[in-house]
Amino acid sequence: MFSAAKKIVKGLLLVALPLVVISCSEGNQLSDPVGETGLNLPSTPYNYSLLNLPLHYTQNSPGPLPTSIEGLDNTPADNPVTDHGATLGRVLFYDKHLSANGTVACASCHQQSAGFSDPRVLSLGFNGGETRRHSMTLVNARYYQRGRFFWDERAATLEDQVLMPFQDPVEMGLTLTTLVEKVSAQPYYSELFKNAFGDEEVTSERISKALAQFVRSIVSYNSKYDVGRSQFPNPGGNFTNFTDEENLGKRLFFTQIPNGGGACFGCHTTEAFVSANPGPQNNGLDAMSTNDLGAFETFPQIAIFNGRFKTPSLRDIELTAPYMHDGRFATLEEVVEHYSSGIKSHPTLSPALTDPEGNPIRMNFTDEEKRALVAFLKTLTDQSLANDPRFSDPFGG
Repeated sequence: MFSAAKKIVKGLLLVALPLVVISCSEGNQLSDPVGETGLNLPSTPYNYSLLNLPLHYTQNSPGPLPTSIEGLDNTPADNPVTDHGATLGRVLFYDKHLSANGTVACASCHQQSAGFSDPRVLSLGFNGGETRRHSMTLVNARYYQRGRFFWDERAATLEDQVLMPFQDPVEMGLTLTTLVEKVSAQPYYSELFKNAFGDEEVTSERISKALAQFVRSIVSYNSKYDVGRSQFPNPGGNFTNFTDEENLGKRLFFTQIPNGGGACFGCHTTEAFVSANPGPQNNGLDAMSTNDLGAFETFPQIAIFNGRFKTPSLRDIELTAPYMHDGRFATLEEVVEHYSSGIKSHPTLSPALTDPEGNPIRMNFTDEEKRALVAFLKTLTDQSLANDPRFSDPFGG
């Protein structure tokens, strides 16, 4: 009797097993092979390698400043974005095992819902310590022409940058040796490394390349601004999908200061709204630099870099509050007010923000203009990126 029952149960299991596999396949989900981490990835990897960029992203419009992203991509020839490589990078990015006590991941400080920044002024490390600066957005990082990373540009490449938080004594508290050991200890990485690199070997270089591929795939180009921009040969016209207030803000953003605008496009250049000029800038936050010298700490031989910081993309800026390298501004309204009336006369203040006598410019926007600039900046929000499953947490989802 028991033998017969066992045969029946065995037969049922054999029938049921293919049904489970088919169900997973139809749902495009591949569960964690050990069933303990809750890792869920698509059975066919998401597309990361082929960006469906709109034409205005890749073609220059008439005018003195570049608008396309051509020539800005900092992707190295030996590390192109691949679907399997970025998939591995996504898992590494969200894996809390890869910190000293298993409590934080890269995504802890770069949250998808916050434009891959952190709602906190200073991020918290594995033991509750605070980072020195605010977490910069990762959106459109691949289009920073200079190719350097961190606010002070101390990382020469993105491949260098992604390994530094692991080794930081506040952030994640590992060495590269312990990082490789921790990755090797997780059973789900064997197949991921094999898919990405051809075999299962775990090295810090491969970790670096995969993470860099994932970060470079985080590109924003589906905002309200892009819908309007796609209907015009240049960004200057009144977009039909914009309100009057948003169009006013757009004009102020693109118009030169002598003509009554803010010339914001001069530093947040191209359709990626990220700096295409040759280095860090000083936007007049302080009259003097004391406890944070910015890029001068990385390049002490270049005096003009004292108090200057990397210029991030404005894409998804509505989601990335607070603002600036130290998170001093809680709202976009405060940011606009700074440029309207608060620019300080720092010795290395960027020339774009000084008048012919070398004094800080006072744009003195009206209240209507301030509201309009904020309204325009919010049109750069790409909600599809904030909710895209390709960039979401693969653990427990």
